[in-house]
Amino acid sequence: MSGTKRVPGGRRRPARERLLAAAAGRFYSDGITATGIDTITAEAGVAKMSLYNNFSSKAELVGAYLDARHEEWTAQYRSRLQEAESPGDGVLAVFDTYIDSATGEGFRGCGMFNAAAEMPAGDEGRTRVRRHKEEVERLIAGHVEALLPGRPDAARTAAEHLAFLLEGAMARAGLEGGADRLRHARAIAAGLLARL
Repeated sequence: MSGTKRVPGGRRRPARERLLAAAAGRFYSDGITATGIDTITAEAGVAKMSLYNNFSSKAELVGAYLDARHEEWTAQYRSRLQEAESPGDGVLAVFDTYIDSATGEGFRGCGMFNAAAEMPAGDEGRTRVRRHKEEVERLIAGHVEALLPGRPDAARTAAEHLAFLLEGAMARAGLEGGADRLRHARAIAAGLLARL
């Protein structure tokens, strides 16, 4: 079948991995609603039955896609964090992780927010996206708390402002198709951190 992917040594990647990779690309570029099961299975090079052997429904596939995006983001953040020498650098590592995601061709903004925008209120997928965004804000808050020991209220307020700055810049970057807004937001964040 066309679209078959191989791993080193010539073996085919498991169908689940191929399905997730195909879904991730299509969900991000075309949207969840506009992407049908037939498109995903054709791109993954698997039979439709293989999809249902791995995922009970399209909703479960969407959930796995969101979980994978969260894990990818977290891994990239941890990589960026290794370069951090101070709590302020830790905050900027969060911004840098967002910048990293905005540098590819076809950038359309935050894949998590894009997905959530297509889901009705109360959908489990929206809950996954909210948990991811809350985790990002908690990471920022942890770094800010280290900058402001003994001042939890000030730290919480500063972290919320930085998170809003980041998410607003990401929304604009998605509309504009590039990382310029995120780079500007990072510079603003660096200035705010220097004044804490």
